[in-house]
Amino acid sequence: MLKIGDFSKLSRISIRMLRHYEKLGILYPEEVDAFTGYRYYSEAQLPVAAKIQMLKSLGFGLAVIREILEKYENPEEMERFLLIRQKELEEEFRENQQKRQLLDSALKWLRKDGNLMDYNVTLKTLPERYVASVRQVIPTYNDEGKLWDLLCRETASQNLQPGNPCYSMAIFHDEEFKESDPDVEIQMVAAGHYEDTEHVRFLTVPPIPYASATFQGGYEQVSRVNEAVANWVVENGYAFAGKSFCIYHVNPSQAKGPEDLVTEVCFPVKKKECDCES
Repeated sequence: MLKIGDFSKLSRISIRMLRHYEKLGILYPEEVDAFTGYRYYSEAQLPVAAKIQMLKSLGFGLAVIREILEKYENPEEMERFLLIRQKELEEEFRENQQKRQLLDSALKWLRKDGNLMDYNVTLKTLPERYVASVRQVIPTYNDEGKLWDLLCRETASQNLQPGNPCYSMAIFHDEEFKESDPDVEIQMVAAGHYEDTEHVRFLTVPPIPYASATFQGGYEQVSRVNEAVANWVVENGYAFAGKSFCIYHVNPSQAKGPEDLVTEVCFPVKKKECDCES
């Protein structure tokens, strides 16, 4: 048997924490002297102590660790549990990457004195064009890539050729921002003519006058770009006149990283009619 101090040294867990583990029912002493109250542990408990430390290093709380020790006794059960945790950590990593990108973008913005009009807004007209179109309700805006994958798969047999310019874009058909289930359409200008597939429609779309701002970098900038365009629309006597869309001049499949993306945020507009009395 090992005195608590010796067990503390061997397990690399402080006496204070061993007492805390005992109180929480995570790791009990093998024996407690009824007269002195001294606690004794066995060498056989060192692997349990090591497992507790390993689980703590993976980010598990003590209540969860107690549950794991009670329920997942054999290696197969433990492996299944750890695989679940692995997926959770991967998702947390992706979320933290997005937060880091937001933070980097915010710092760059602040270092430019927070001037939203660093985004140059211009008035353009998108010409009439023949496009391949896929429109679906998708789980979130981040799932837009599934529409592009669908377009590529279903047109592969027809050897779809992009037009010049290609005008790869996403159109957002909802009247509001949607936390889930947005109605999104993707379009790509096509050279030649093709047959519709199950999900891909080929159609000719009319010209669109629009106000836009182009930016380089991650999509976390979109809200600020939207504000810049909105300010321009109001200040120049225009009104919004249709579904917003984005043109991907450099899309994620072409970019080495978020800093290489080039996106044009577009809002169809029309000139306000003068309501002043003549």
